[in-house]
Formats: sequence, structure tokens, C-alpha cells
Amino acid sequence: MQFLYMSLFAFGVAALDQFTKFLTVANIPLHGEQAFLPGFLGFTYLQNTGAAFSSFEGMQWLFALIFLGFTLAIFYEYFKKPMGFTTTERWCIAAIYGGGLGNMIDRLRLGYVVDMIETQFMRFPVFNVADCFITCGCILLIVHLAFFNKGFWKEDKK
Repeated sequence: MQFLYMSLFAFGVAALDQFTKFLTVANIPLHGEQAFLPGFLGFTYLQNTGAAFSSFEGMQWLFALIFLGFTLAIFYEYFKKPMGFTTTERWCIAAIYGGGLGNMIDRLRLGYVVDMIETQFMRFPVFNVADCFITCGCILLIVHLAFFNKGFWKEDKK
């Protein structure tokens, strides 16, 4: 049952991401800007054919391969060989997966990822809702594994 809830959460993340991208494309012209919280946060519609910071630009096949590998690893871990993840860590993985799914939908459907959130208080690349879930999920997963699930790192000596 836990797998069902986490799957629904991941699909919800992807749906939220797609909805925000739909609103962006419908309301902001390409490279157009719209103020939200002046001096702090704004919206700028960009099309990203790469990964973070536009790295690996144009290598859609690589992103699809990584996403497929991540999907297979999740199914293997959950159904065949549990790795000792806690429920919190599984929710983090679901957030990461949902964000990856949102971006993969764009890559397959459009050939690029729609980015729209721009931080104005610091120089940082424009990103999207999926990127937020991926980043926050990764940070929380690492923190939880490092400080709260020390048993994950211990090797069984049987």
C-alpha cells in the first residue's frame, strides 16, 4: 500500500510540474519575464535542452537512459531487494522520481524542458517545479541517510 501512495505522490508532483509549465507557456512569451516578488522571485520562460546549467545540451537519449535506469532501480529495490530505506527516505525518492518524470515528459513531448522560476536576489539558472522537487528530495535524502539512518551504512557480518 505504501508503494501505491508514493506512486500517487510522484505522479502528483509530475502533474503539478506539468500544470505550472502549461501556465507558463500559455501566459509568458519565450524569453519573456513576469514579476512575482520584485527583487526576489520572477518568472522567465526558457526552453532548456540540457540538464542543470544547460549541461549535456541536446543529449535527450542520455536523460531517457538515466530515467529508465532510475525507474528500474526503484522497482528492483522495492519489490526484489529492499535496501533498508526508511519511509521518509522512500518519500524523498518519490519526490525525486516525480520531478524526473515531470522533466522527462517535457523531453519526450517537446524535446526540451520548460523552465520558468528565476531568483532575482542571486544569480542562479532559471528552473522549474520539477527541479525543486528533485533538489529538495536529494538534499533531504542525503541528510536523512547521513544523520538518521545510520543502519543503512552498516554491513551485515553474517
